Amino acid sequence: MDERINYLLLKFEKGELSKVETDELLELTDQHKSDVTNAIEEMIDAEVPSSSVIDKNNWSAVFENIVSVDKYSRGRSRLIPLVRWVAAATILITLGLGAWFYFETSVQKDTHKSRYANDILPGGNDAVLTLADGSEISLTDAGKGELLNITGVRIVKMADGQVVYSADPDFAGKVAQLNTITTPRGGQYQVNLPDGTRVWLNAASSLKFPTSFTNLKERKVELSGEAYFEVAKNKAQPFKVISSADDYGRAQETEVLGTHFNINAYDDEVETKTTLLEGAVRIAARQNISNKYDVVLSSGQQAVLTNNKIKISTADTEEAVAWKNGNFVFANEKIESIMRKISRWYNVDIVYEGKITDNNFVGTVQRFKNVSEALHILELTKTVHFRIEGRRITVMP
Repeated sequence: MDERINYLLLKFEKGELSKVETDELLELTDQHKSDVTNAIEEMIDAEVPSSSVIDKNNWSAVFENIVSVDKYSRGRSRLIPLVRWVAAATILITLGLGAWFYFETSVQKDTHKSRYANDILPGGNDAVLTLADGSEISLTDAGKGELLNITGVRIVKMADGQVVYSADPDFAGKVAQLNTITTPRGGQYQVNLPDGTRVWLNAASSLKFPTSFTNLKERKVELSGEAYFEVAKNKAQPFKVISSADDYGRAQETEVLGTHFNINAYDDEVETKTTLLEGAVRIAARQNISNKYDVVLSSGQQAVLTNNKIKISTADTEEAVAWKNGNFVFANEKIESIMRKISRWYNVDIVYEGKITDNNFVGTVQRFKNVSEALHILELTKTVHFRIEGRRITVMP
């Protein structure tokens, strides 16, 4: 039994577990938890220095929390399979991380809130629709029902808050105008485009699109920030997303026929990340678009663009779309990257005080919890601390 557990953990460490083996390891954690715990402890003893922030004496309690949280969520969509947390220590060993954190169950008391001067509520559905004539409609304040019905274009806000565009077939031959939907920091929104394409916008993002795609050679939209797309299939009209950023050579064009994908193209990030969940897309750095598309992504792959160069790797698709599903997922992330996400979603300013940890973090937090929840979990590593003052969060050693 011990040999089998070690074999599965080592395969996990190398990223080589098959689905059958993953299920087997999950089953072993249920039936032989102490054996799995001992195997991980042995790996820690063998490969992690004594100065590590991991407290081996408290490992059993940590393991219990990891398992109990996963069992609690098994009836729902699990963003990160239990095996990744069961083998958290092997992730640390493999990646050379100096810090990690685990999850508390939702039934625990939020006693940590008293540690901060004040707390901040999470973001929610909030966006502004800017029409071609410059007029604005607050989608947050607007009631459900028809928002606009002019020049052959009908805009309706549904009961669940999403905005749906529809174009009259008689609109053919007329010039399509451009509308823009913008989310602020602390906002997100979903819009259905005239062709039936569904788009989820993350916080601090905007999408510019024509009011109708009729008689256009291609369906072209412009993205700033982050969005998840479920593109309606239409071979006669390729769907293109133009995303640009101020620096780092990250202007990009993505072409699809019908697919599900996520693009992260925030100006304050150093990379543009395109993650494909279904179908196929072609990607080009904008400076090369006159020549040809640089790469073609297959399902489960991610393209990272920086300095006008694209690299392809196997994607963690659950991490890429965690925001859409109501979670933060941090996988080998620096604190600065994590705080940029927190800043956008909670609409807060981030400042740094003293020497900041260069450790990487692994974990997940629900996006619809108050900010104190996320900060408290990060503080469990004992490598970073926070102070909340109004809408400013200070990051400290």
